[in-house]
Amino acid sequence: MTGKDAVKESDVILDQNYDPHHHRTRKHPTTNFETLVHILKGSLGTGILAMPQAFDNSGYVSGLINTVLIGILCTYCLHLLVQAQYTLCKRHRVPMMTYPISMKVALEEGPQALRRFSSCAIVVVDGFLIVYQLGICCVYIVFVATNVKQLVDIYYPMDVKIHCLILLVPLIAINMIRNLKILAPFSTFANVLTFIGLGMTLYYIIDGIPSPSEREMVADIGRFPLFFGTVLFALEAVGVIIALENNMETPKSFGGYCGVLNIGMTVIVFLYALVGFLGYIKYGPESLGSITLNLPPNEIMSQSIRILFAIAIFISYGLQCYVPVEIIWNTYLVDRYKDSAHKTSYEMLVRITLVIITFVTAVAVQKLGLFISLVGAFGLSMLGIVFPSLMDICVKWPTNLGPGGFHLWKDLLLILFGLSGLITGTYKSVIEILHSYRLQKV
Repeated sequence: MTGKDAVKESDVILDQNYDPHHHRTRKHPTTNFETLVHILKGSLGTGILAMPQAFDNSGYVSGLINTVLIGILCTYCLHLLVQAQYTLCKRHRVPMMTYPISMKVALEEGPQALRRFSSCAIVVVDGFLIVYQLGICCVYIVFVATNVKQLVDIYYPMDVKIHCLILLVPLIAINMIRNLKILAPFSTFANVLTFIGLGMTLYYIIDGIPSPSEREMVADIGRFPLFFGTVLFALEAVGVIIALENNMETPKSFGGYCGVLNIGMTVIVFLYALVGFLGYIKYGPESLGSITLNLPPNEIMSQSIRILFAIAIFISYGLQCYVPVEIIWNTYLVDRYKDSAHKTSYEMLVRITLVIITFVTAVAVQKLGLFISLVGAFGLSMLGIVFPSLMDICVKWPTNLGPGGFHLWKDLLLILFGLSGLITGTYKSVIEILHSYRLQKV
């Protein structure tokens, strides 16, 4: 389905007898449990460890309330996206559409003023997905390198760039894994390490925690964009979510009130709010881009925590890099080399190139907390809020917008909110990154 032959809205007939889910064929489908594991691993990464610093930019009362609200918003928008894709697949009798293609088809069938943008929809959505997912991979490299550096510095101090370089070959190796089924056991292991590490971290946080009265309830509004970007980065895993839903053995179990998505997001939001609140109360304005960096450097338990998280985040790199590889190779390159005897070699070259790109970017930036906020604000405001809302308008246009055009106005508000987060969050993050570099030179 390319969307080139999209029909007029008056001719679109929703075939109630066609169920796209029954026509999907995947070589390595994942079970509900495996999908839940991937969702948790896709979200329980560096973002949760940055939540205390996020709360420092919001205040603990504002942080708690807004983390829950943003979590509800993210989950709702993910449902909008999955439902819109299902409706388009059902309407056009195809088993599956990617995010970019479904965006293109939706625009072709939406309001007349939006149809002119359908021709560039695939490239735009693919571009945001690639930049966002590679941004996550960059954050992961910085996180692992920074935490390993704290461990090694006790015995032999080295520049963090050296640690990034040491990681290069292992990262290339894990990115050679070519399907989600094989990654599932790795994700399960990484989840176990993450939960053990979180439990041990919470022990440190709770031990001798001060009174909340010593911290800000509501921080200066000018710092809120940094909070928004960090939380959005932490909670949204839209690229992974779509890939997981498309790869499920029973995709009908993904949505619904007690579906895989809601269960996963409920656990994630609760853990993020808990770690953010307690971590900020413990460390206050001293909270760093990862709470592991606030732990005592010389104690065996804190060193163990860094090792656990470094291994877990390293494993997660393969899952996060799966999405850009899928887009770049399967969408733009595979047809060009389908008859080549070296097809697999070319795919491996793409995978290696992406790892090198993330490595170079990570070495160049190195500011973990600000990098997280920047990636969240820039990528996820569009992918997680604006695009799903825009797609919902187009899919419901013109007869299913609800009483008084309820869905239209609701989606327009979501689009406005997402664009505001994009502009303010990206601007604030870039300014803070540049400011940190100026301070280093002084």
